Amino acid sequence: MSHKWFSIEDSAVLLIDHQVGTMGWVHSADLDQIKRNTIALARAAKETGMPLVLTSSQEQNAQGLLFEELQKTVPEEYENRIQREGIVDAMQDPNFAEAVKATGKENLIISGITTDVCVIYPAITALSLGYNVQVVVDGCGSPTKTADETALRRMESHGVTLTSTNQVIAELAQDWSSENGQKLVGILFEEILSKQ
Repeated sequence: MSHKWFSIEDSAVLLIDHQVGTMGWVHSADLDQIKRNTIALARAAKETGMPLVLTSSQEQNAQGLLFEELQKTVPEEYENRIQREGIVDAMQDPNFAEAVKATGKENLIISGITTDVCVIYPAITALSLGYNVQVVVDGCGSPTKTADETALRRMESHGVTLTSTNQVIAELAQDWSSENGQKLVGILFEEILSKQ
C-alpha cells in the first residue's frame, strides 16, 4: 500500500462535537490537554489556510455549545458550524457531508468528543467514501479508557490512521523553516509545549 504524507495543500480539519456538556463526560484523558490540542489544530488550520469544518449535535440539550475557547479562536468557522439535530454519524448528515465535500480535499484530519460515539462513525464512513483519514487521538476522549481504546482499535482495523496533535502538525509543516512551518511551530509552543 503506497503512503502519501498529508500536506497543508490537500488536507482539511474536521472538529466534531467539542461541546461543553459532552466534554464533561470525558474521563479517558485530561480535559485541559484535549482542549489545548483542539485549539492547536484549529489554529493550525486557520493560520495556514486549510479548510476547517466545525459541527455540533443538539446544542439545545445536555450537549451544549462548543467550548468557549474554540468559539473565540475561530469565530468565523464557529458561526458557520454545522448544527446537527441528532444524526450520530456526522458524515450521514447531508449538511456536514456537503461542507466536507466543498473543501475539495481528499485528506481529512479529525478530532472530536466522544471518540467512541461522535468520532468513530464519521471517520469510518469518510474512509468508505474514498477520503484518507487521520484521527488525532489526543484531541478526542471518551467516558472510559476502555471505550476510547476499543473505538481506536476499531477505527484502525478499518484503515483509519491514528495520530497525535504534535505528530500531525509536524507532518503538515514538513519543513519548520518554511513560512507555514514557522507558523506551526509557533502554535505548538504557544498552545502545547509551553503548557505541559
